[in-house]
Amino acid sequence: MNVDISLLESIVRRVREIVMPFYGNVAFTDKGGYRTDHVTELDVRVEEYLRDELSKAFPGIPFVGEETGGDREASTHWLCDPIDGTAHFIRGTPLCTTMLALVEDGRVTASVIYDFVGDVFYHAVRGQGAFRDGEPIHVSDRTLNHSWLGWETHLDKPENLRLHMALTGASAFYKTMNAGHEFILVATGKLEGRLCFDPWGKDYDFAPGSLLVEEAGGIVANVGSRDYDYRNLNFLAANPRVFKELTEGPAAIFPIANNLQNV
Repeated sequence: MNVDISLLESIVRRVREIVMPFYGNVAFTDKGGYRTDHVTELDVRVEEYLRDELSKAFPGIPFVGEETGGDREASTHWLCDPIDGTAHFIRGTPLCTTMLALVEDGRVTASVIYDFVGDVFYHAVRGQGAFRDGEPIHVSDRTLNHSWLGWETHLDKPENLRLHMALTGASAFYKTMNAGHEFILVATGKLEGRLCFDPWGKDYDFAPGSLLVEEAGGIVANVGSRDYDYRNLNFLAANPRVFKELTEGPAAIFPIANNLQNV
């Protein structure tokens, strides 16, 4: 479907009015998972606001949210993380965003990452590029040995720890515990990639950023593949040079099948 980005932007930017009066000063509860996995009443309020406004602006498209759920089986639906980086929001550190993806027939076709602290709107539409407040953005051209990479995994598993150590030997490790912020940095050329292998996050954490990076000139593919399905949470999102180095050749950390016989 054709997305009216101006209309979408006007809806999403109003999130700032809801959340900023409570930035760094809000009660929270633990979800019972990871020690930074919190929820506030604002997460729910933002999600309900977006659900209501999007249903008016784009009628007939179901809404799936982190906090209130929805129909993931619908062929077309919105996928939303109302406050990505709730732990940052609670502490008043500016690494929190609102993220939204439009999924059509199993593909992300439009996405938004809104930095509501800085009031900066990032968006992408498949085939139309990626933008920061309307200006085009692009991934970097740095190589792996000059790269800063973010990655997310469970380090208590031996194979994940092995990959973690291989990556720390090949690049600088950048970690903020916030997917949206890191995807922005990849899409604007500040980081060279964000990698997920057995990650903590869910589809709503990654789907919006995957399209932003891809439309900014990056490569996004599931681990061991050249294709990408947003429902598979194991994936690489990187600039083309770093993606090639990570996946091709005898030293590849995430080799793609049959690559070795082609180099």
